[in-house]
Amino acid sequence: MTLLIGIPLETTTAERRVASVPEVVEKLIKLGFAVAVQSGAGVGANFGDDDYRAAGAEVVATAAELWARSDIVFKVRPPGSEEVALMREGGTLIGFVWPAQNPELMQQLAGKHATVLAIDSLPRTLSRAQKMDALTSMASISGYRAVIEAAHAFGRFLNGQVTAAGKIPPAKVFIAGAGVAGLAAIGTAASLGAIVRANDTRAEVADQVKSLGGEFVKVDYEEEGSGGGGYAKVMSEGFQQAQRAMYAQQAKDADIIITTALIPGKPAPKLITAEMVQSMKPGSVIVDMAAEQGGNCELTVPGEAVVRHGVTIVGYTDLASRLARQSSTLYGNNLLRVVEELCKTKDGTINVDFDDDAIRGLTVIKEGNITWPPPPIKQPAAAPKQQTPPPAATVAKPKGHGHGAGEPMSAKALATVFGLGALVFLLVGQFAPAAFLSHFTVFVLACFVGYMVVWNVTPSLHTPLMSVTNAISSIIAIGALVQVAPPLDGAAVGDRPSGLILGLAVGALALTAVNMFGGFAVTRRMLAMFRK
Repeated sequence: MTLLIGIPLETTTAERRVASVPEVVEKLIKLGFAVAVQSGAGVGANFGDDDYRAAGAEVVATAAELWARSDIVFKVRPPGSEEVALMREGGTLIGFVWPAQNPELMQQLAGKHATVLAIDSLPRTLSRAQKMDALTSMASISGYRAVIEAAHAFGRFLNGQVTAAGKIPPAKVFIAGAGVAGLAAIGTAASLGAIVRANDTRAEVADQVKSLGGEFVKVDYEEEGSGGGGYAKVMSEGFQQAQRAMYAQQAKDADIIITTALIPGKPAPKLITAEMVQSMKPGSVIVDMAAEQGGNCELTVPGEAVVRHGVTIVGYTDLASRLARQSSTLYGNNLLRVVEELCKTKDGTINVDFDDDAIRGLTVIKEGNITWPPPPIKQPAAAPKQQTPPPAATVAKPKGHGHGAGEPMSAKALATVFGLGALVFLLVGQFAPAAFLSHFTVFVLACFVGYMVVWNVTPSLHTPLMSVTNAISSIIAIGALVQVAPPLDGAAVGDRPSGLILGLAVGALALTAVNMFGGFAVTRRMLAMFRK
């Protein structure tokens, strides 16, 4: 039996997102499902009812009809009590649920004998689960939008400029938390020309911050901050004191602060105090991305932008929804990947397989039975460590005897190598034809120059350098041109190249041209990777 997927209009105030978009609806239909969309569900994301009809979906007039008929319901926000009441008995719900924060909702859904897959409970440590990770998708959009909101509230350019009217310094942006949202904010602010600094309790993200153009600010306190599952952990009181001191220093210097610190299931930690806000320059901006969970700033008002001590504090809880079309598209793709895992037979039915770690983690209620929290994921057994023999004792060699890796060649060995090389050249000069000797000399010099050019370059640049040397060292082109060129007047018939030689010369010329132009093309692409 073909199951019907229902996509209702989101009822949360100011929520513009929709759980699926027309291009995803087409793919759901190809998997064997029927799709129904409540009229007006996609208007906030600029998707009209006609767009869904063109994709093959049925447009339903009311939420009551949609919930009653749908076997599977896609949602963005957790359903309200009224929506749960409309849900059909034994139906399936896929979307954000937040089971730790919504115990009453869990009981209501269990009372409906529903099967619920909470997209926020996906085990993010599984590499194959990345395609279903809606938390990452929405966080990246929110981080981008946070910078846009900060720039809108800020009184001047983010990038520095020198104009005839005066010099404009670049804005200084400090980002607290370098998770997915923080990294997106770092990249966006840096691309707009701001001076970006960031901090995170997880030391391993420092390289990611630098790669996006930011500067990692370290807390002067040694403690590991990774809490597993891709999240940070709650730090000790000693670390928090050192962190507050660092934040107080950054607040005095920063023009914009963006906070992203949030641990699922717990209130947002207070990182920015009222005293820190008061120490900021008038006209500064704070964007509190944790406002929905109470905020990282003591003066944040969830859902509003307020001015305190001359500082604008943005506490919007709908940052992803402010880019509704983009976020709906990414979210719809995430849910599509979930359905693909549930419907591997592509026959319009689903199988909630608890042997699949990703599906088991997602499933918080199965047929009315609360299955959250899931059991820990079984890690593969570690391979037994091989017994390594003790390192052999090394005997120190006096300088000037032998040469190991990275050691310069001794004077005696260098003299021997040059002596043998001179002997070889002498033999070649005595017995080889004069024409061969000239070509051999050019060949040896080319090898020597090529070796010296490549050897003395940083290893990270070897590939672009090799592509250039391949292009500029194509001496084959010269030989081919000599053979292809018309013979001089009065040349003997035997001096003219045969048809085979001429054909080989033309082929060599074509291949060399490809090598030369391709070498420079590869070089440009490789060097572009090293530029900001």
